[in-house]
Amino acid sequence: RLPRVGALVDPDLEKILSLRPDLVIIYGSQNDLAAKLARANVPTFTYRHGSLGDITTTLRDLGRRLSLVSKAERVAAGIEQELDRIRTRVMSEARPKTLLVIGREPRSLRALNVSGGDGFLHDLLELAGGNNIFGDVKRESLLVSTETILARAPDVILELHYTEAPSQTLVDQERAAWSILSAVPAVKHGRVELLFGEELVLPGPRVVLTATAVARALHPALMRR
Repeated sequence: RLPRVGALVDPDLEKILSLRPDLVIIYGSQNDLAAKLARANVPTFTYRHGSLGDITTTLRDLGRRLSLVSKAERVAAGIEQELDRIRTRVMSEARPKTLLVIGREPRSLRALNVSGGDGFLHDLLELAGGNNIFGDVKRESLLVSTETILARAPDVILELHYTEAPSQTLVDQERAAWSILSAVPAVKHGRVELLFGEELVLPGPRVVLTATAVARALHPALMRR
C-alpha cells in the first residue's frame, strides 16, 4: 500500500520529490541520487553494509538521526542477542566445509556465483557454524568453475534463492543439477541444501531469520533440539 519510488538502481526522483520527504535514506553507491537530492535541498541519510556488524550499526545511526535512539537500540540489541544465541549454540559443533551459492543459471551449474570471504553473507555463514571454502578470497562474491568446486570438496552446498519456495518438483530439479559433481562430498552424501526467501540476501532486521535458516541447514540435528 506504500508508494513505489524505485529501488537501488532505478530510483524515481520525480516520485520521491512529489512525496515531499523530510528525509531520504539512500545507499552509499547512489551518488547521482544523492547529488540530485542535495540540489533539491532534501536531507539524506547514507549507509553501507559491508559486514554483519554494519546492520546494527546502521540501525543505531538511523535511530540517532530520527531521534528514536531508545527504539533503535532495542531493535539492534535484540538482533545482536539472537545472533549471539545462534553463535553460542553451534560453537562446539564441527564446522563443515561449505560452499555458499548466491546465484547460478536455473537447472544448470553455469554462471556459479558464490560467497567469498568478505561481506555479511560470509559473516552469517561463519556465525552459523560453517567454514566457507572460499573464505580465503577476500571478495563479497566471485564466479567459480565446477573444477574449482571439485578441488575444494565442500561437505555442504548451501544455495540461497531469493523467491518463495517453488513446487517440490522444481526444487528437486534444481538440486539434481549438482548430480554431475557426484565426487563432491556434499553431493555424494546428500548435503545440497536450498533455502528460499527474499530476506536471505537483505542485510536488514530479518537477518536473524537468515542466520537461523543457515544454522539449521548446516546443523539440522542440533537445531531441532
